[in-house]
Amino acid sequence: MAGALLRGVRRFPWLGNVLLYGGLFAAGDAAQQRLRGQPPDWAQTRRVALVALAFHGNFSYVWLRALERALPGRRPPAVLGKVLCDQLLGAPVAVLAFYTGMSILQRKEDIFSDCRKKFWNTYKAKTSEDEALHSQQELFQHVWCSIHGVSLGSTADREESECPDVS
Repeated sequence: MAGALLRGVRRFPWLGNVLLYGGLFAAGDAAQQRLRGQPPDWAQTRRVALVALAFHGNFSYVWLRALERALPGRRPPAVLGKVLCDQLLGAPVAVLAFYTGMSILQRKEDIFSDCRKKFWNTYKAKTSEDEALHSQQELFQHVWCSIHGVSLGSTADREESECPDVS
């Protein structure tokens, strides 16, 4: 069965990527609720998964392929270029899409209010995590940082105040 699943993912990498992001985002949100001692909020987890399925999985698939085409290779200059492009261009798009998508799904009147309140602190926290994870396994790094970015976004989404300031 695992072999069939692996063949399917290799045959349809886009679908595998979208489903992986949806599952990871939902699992991260559910784990965060549990670790904080909160009762499960399945509506919140469903919204997080939907944003990941609708946007983040697709965006990451296209974005990371474009980065690999633009800056091919695994040598340090190429990896540094990919990380810089990802942090300067991809990360802001992902953070804005997360907050906007969550606001739309929560039917908030001003869908950009969370972006205005929480963007910079979430972005700073996400980029500081990315800088701390210097690994030769680029895929692992991107997935790891994406999971933590969503975790920070989910925390900030539930709290009245902004994300904690990360200096």
